[in-house]
Amino acid sequence: MRVAAIDCGTNSVRLLIADVGESELTDVERRMEIVRLGEGVDRTGRLAPDALARTFKAMRSYQELIERHGAAATRVVATSATRDAANREEFVAGVREIFGVDPEVVSGAEEAELSFTGATRGLLRLSPETEVPQGPLPPYLVVDIGGGSTEFVVGAEHAQAALSVDIGCVRLTERHLRDVGDPAPAQALEAVVADVEAALDRVEAEVPVREAHTLVGLAGSVTTIAGIALDLPEYDSDRIHHSRISAEQVHEVTRRLLAMTHGERAEVPVMHPGRVDVIGAGALILDRIVRRFAFSQVVVSEHDILDGIAWSLASTT
Repeated sequence: MRVAAIDCGTNSVRLLIADVGESELTDVERRMEIVRLGEGVDRTGRLAPDALARTFKAMRSYQELIERHGAAATRVVATSATRDAANREEFVAGVREIFGVDPEVVSGAEEAELSFTGATRGLLRLSPETEVPQGPLPPYLVVDIGGGSTEFVVGAEHAQAALSVDIGCVRLTERHLRDVGDPAPAQALEAVVADVEAALDRVEAEVPVREAHTLVGLAGSVTTIAGIALDLPEYDSDRIHHSRISAEQVHEVTRRLLAMTHGERAEVPVMHPGRVDVIGAGALILDRIVRRFAFSQVVVSEHDILDGIAWSLASTT
């Protein structure tokens, strides 16, 4: 069946139209727009009118694609920014008008479950000759670094434990890296690290992260770091998907990004314009996760919550 999945996060709104088979998804359309829906939410507690307007504009273009491709079912999932907003009903009403369905403002735990399914389904395959497992081995720690929050999920075939914490590239940039200079001074970066480490204290207390054999990283900060580490001349999702980036590469790319000016980051070939000002915080989050839990590498996945939403539609319709 053909389904449409929409993920509306703090920084971007994304669309996946896919044909769902018994064991795989086949992409029909996969789109992403940086809309910065969560702009100012950490400070004001409300979704800004301009942010809502940008988001609804992107969504209307997505609805045109959904109609053109004849998707049989649509699910809209909204995450951190709308969980935090006092005026989230304005967002709900706008989405209902555009897509004809209510957005599901999911809990952090459900967001984590969807991300885990999308990231790991098909990651571990069996050799057809020997049925010996090939590829990265479970249990997995799936880390989805978003704009407002980061999800941590540990599991093998299914998620076993999960936690969402309020560290994200947009949230930490707005909290600590606005108007402090470019590149950001050491004191501002130390404040970001302090917030990340405090969140990781919670993660370690509540999720068995050290039982995981493989770190799987999701979302734009991680894929951008991978593209830089691979020295790609342009963003190439096929090259990035399931690439393995060593801990040393994560540390080096993070150092480079934090030493750059805004203009220098904008010139990086794989950099989306909407990530230029928040990639430093995103890189620091990944860097501290790798250091804290002593992973030797991160397996990068282009498949994430969008794919999990698509699989969920196939299982319920």
